[in-house]
Amino acid sequence: MKKSLYILFTLLLFSISGFSQKTALNKSSSPYFDLIRPAFKGDLAYETVAFVEKYWRVAGNTGFNNTVELIASNLESAGYVLEENASNTDRLTYRIEKRKMDRPTWEPVDGSVQIIGQDEKLLDFSTNRHLMYQYSSSTLEEGVTAEIIYVKDKEALVGLDVKGKIIFAGEGGYRAFQSAVKEKGALGVFTYDMPDYLQPEKNITSIQFRGLRYDAENPTWAVALSFEAKEKLMAALSEGPVKVNVKIQTKIYESEELTVVANVKGSELPLESLVFSAHIQEPGANDNATGVGTQLEMAKITADLMKQGKLNLKRTLTFLWGDEIISTRRYIEEEEKREPEINWGISLDMVGENTDVTGGTFLIEKMPDPSAIWTRGTDKHSEWGGSPMTAEQMKPHYFNDFIISVFEAQGEYANWVVKTNPFEGGSDHTPFLRADIPGLLLWHFTDQFYHTDNDRLDKVSQKTMVNVGTAALASAYTLLNGDVKTGKILADLLLTKATQRLQVEVILSKKAIANGEDVAEQKLIISTWKDWYMNSLESISDLSPEPNQQLESLMSEAKEKLEGVYQSIILGL
Repeated sequence: MKKSLYILFTLLLFSISGFSQKTALNKSSSPYFDLIRPAFKGDLAYETVAFVEKYWRVAGNTGFNNTVELIASNLESAGYVLEENASNTDRLTYRIEKRKMDRPTWEPVDGSVQIIGQDEKLLDFSTNRHLMYQYSSSTLEEGVTAEIIYVKDKEALVGLDVKGKIIFAGEGGYRAFQSAVKEKGALGVFTYDMPDYLQPEKNITSIQFRGLRYDAENPTWAVALSFEAKEKLMAALSEGPVKVNVKIQTKIYESEELTVVANVKGSELPLESLVFSAHIQEPGANDNATGVGTQLEMAKITADLMKQGKLNLKRTLTFLWGDEIISTRRYIEEEEKREPEINWGISLDMVGENTDVTGGTFLIEKMPDPSAIWTRGTDKHSEWGGSPMTAEQMKPHYFNDFIISVFEAQGEYANWVVKTNPFEGGSDHTPFLRADIPGLLLWHFTDQFYHTDNDRLDKVSQKTMVNVGTAALASAYTLLNGDVKTGKILADLLLTKATQRLQVEVILSKKAIANGEDVAEQKLIISTWKDWYMNSLESISDLSPEPNQQLESLMSEAKEKLEGVYQSIILGL
C-alpha cells in the first residue's frame, strides 16, 4: 500500500512538474507563434505545390530547373538579394549554386502500352506517368511490337530463348532480368512490384516509380505495371501468346545541377545557424512539392517579419532546396562556400498530406535515441522501417524533446495529430547526423500513394502545410534567439521527459522480466536511457558560443536530479 501511494505521489509530482515545464516552454515559443500564426495562410505553399507537382523532377531537368526559377523569383519578391548583388548590410540573401552533373538528366515525355488486338490501352502516360522506368530510353516513334512472355524468376531464364521478346518479370524485378536484355537479346522488361502498404488491390491504377541504371552504350527501357494492368496482362497470357506495343518517349541530355541557398543573417551570432532543407527532386505532390512549397512560404514570412521590424534573429537561418541528400551533404561538407557553422538541421519531406485521403499521420522522426535500439511500448517504426541500432550510434541531444514539444503545442492549438517514430533515415536529415549535427525529419507515413503516380494535388492539405510550417518556424526562432533562459527551460524539459521515460521503461521492463526476459538486459535498457538523457543535458551548452557558468550550473543540477530519479527507479526493478 505504501509503495503504491509512493508511486502515485511520484507520478502526480512529475505531472505537476511537466505542466510547469510545458508552460515555461510555451511562454518561450508563444511570442513567435503569435507572430507566425496570423501570417501563415498556406496560399504560397499550396500554389507552389500546384506548380511543382506538374513536373516529373530529376536534378537538371526542365521540371527541376523551373522549380528553382520559381523559388528564386519568390525569394526576390520577398526581399532576398542575390548574393553577388548584396551589400554587407543586406541580411536577406540567396544564391543559386551550379554544378556539372556526372551523368545526363532525364525526363519523360509520353508513353503507352497496348495489347495487340485490344482497343483500350493497357497503360497511358496521361494517367500513369510512372509507366516507364526512370532513365528509360525512347523507343522508335511507332514503338516496339513483340511477344511478351512471363518468366517466373532468374533461374527460369536458363536455356530460355528471349531474343526479340519482351520479358514480363516475376520474382526479382528488373535487376534480376536486366542481363537478359543486354546479353540475350530481350527487347525490354515489364515488372510489377507494389508493396502491401500501398494497398494496390484498392488503388488499382497506382504505379510506384522505378529506375534503371543509365548506360549510354546500351540504351534500354522498362515498364512498371499497376495492379490493374498486371491483372489484365496475366489474364491475356492465360489465354495464349500475347503481343504488345510499347511506345516510350523520353529526353536524356547533358545539364547542370542547381541548388538554392537562402540566408537570413543573424544580428549577433551570424556564424551559428539552423538549416531547413527541402528536396526538389521526386515526381510527386506530397513527395516533395509540399516540402518545397512549405519552406518557401516559411522563407517569405521570415523576410516579411524582419522587414516589418517584428522579428530579429540573433543567429543565421538558412533555407536549402536541391537534390535529396546530395545537396544537403554537399552544403555541409563544402565549408568554404558557407560562412556559418551549422548548429541544427531539419528536413521537410512530405509535410502537406491530407491524411483523411492518404492515411498515416504527421511524424517527427527523432534523432537516434534508445527507442531505435529497443522499439517497444508506444514507440513504433513506420512502414518505411528501420534496422536496430547500437548504443554507439546514439545522438543524444535536447533537439528531439524540444521540437516534439513545440509541435505538440501547435497540435493542441490546431487540433492536429503529432506523432513520432524512431530513427529510420532516408532523407535530408541523415547528412546532418552523419556530420554530428543535430538533425531530424518532419514527414508523413504511411501514405498509400507514396512514390506513385496518384500522389497528386488532390492528396495535399493546405492546412497541414500551415501547421508544419508554423511549428517549424516557431522552433527555429526560439533556438536562433536562444540564451541562458532558454537553457533553463530545456534543462527542466529534459529532466521531466527523462523521468517520464524512465518510469515507462521500468513498467515495460517489469512486464518483460515477468515474461522470462533477462533482468540484466532490462537494466541495460533503463541505464541506456538514463545515459542518453544525461548526455542530452550536456548538449544545452551549445546555446552559448563560449563556456557559460550559468548553463554549466543548470546542467549539473539537472543531471544530479536525474541520477537521483534513476537510482530510485532502478532499485525497484
